[in-house]
Amino acid sequence: MNTPPLQGRGRGWGVSAERLARNQTHARAMRADPTGPEARLWAHLSLSQLGGYKFRRQALIGTAIADFLCPQKGLIVEVDGDTHVDPAADARRDARLAALGYRVVRISNDDVLRSIDAVLEHLLHILDTTADRRTPHPNPSPEEEGLETSLPSSSGEGPGVGRPRMTRQSRNSAAAAKPLTKS
Repeated sequence: MNTPPLQGRGRGWGVSAERLARNQTHARAMRADPTGPEARLWAHLSLSQLGGYKFRRQALIGTAIADFLCPQKGLIVEVDGDTHVDPAADARRDARLAALGYRVVRISNDDVLRSIDAVLEHLLHILDTTADRRTPHPNPSPEEEGLETSLPSSSGEGPGVGRPRMTRQSRNSAAAAKPLTKS
């Protein structure tokens, strides 16, 4: 029995279910036992404390686990310490994440421990000057897809002749133009 590959199904990362489960377990363990510098930075990033931007820690992105992720901006913050001994491997990982539309900023453990205010100022500047990352809605409206939204006429040709569909904008405009009267 041949089963089709998982490519194009599920989360769309091309990651096997076993590897995804293993990475989720590893990320959960890393959240439960962060390094000192990660815990210190998280104390300033959690609860949208940095400029109102929401961050997730130990976020899964494909096969990677990002130390911190701001989904709105597509910004990944990596706190580099003793485990980052292979700059070439880090560069390859950063390139894979960049290909997915993410920007990776690497900060050393020492900077987090010695200059947290400068680190936060640097991150806030990046966040404020980066455009929001547009993620497509899983169920886009027909207008977003560029599809015809009017119904066909009863003859089956051309746009419908019945009552036009009101969009949210046209309903709001109609409501604003109509004076309120007492019954």
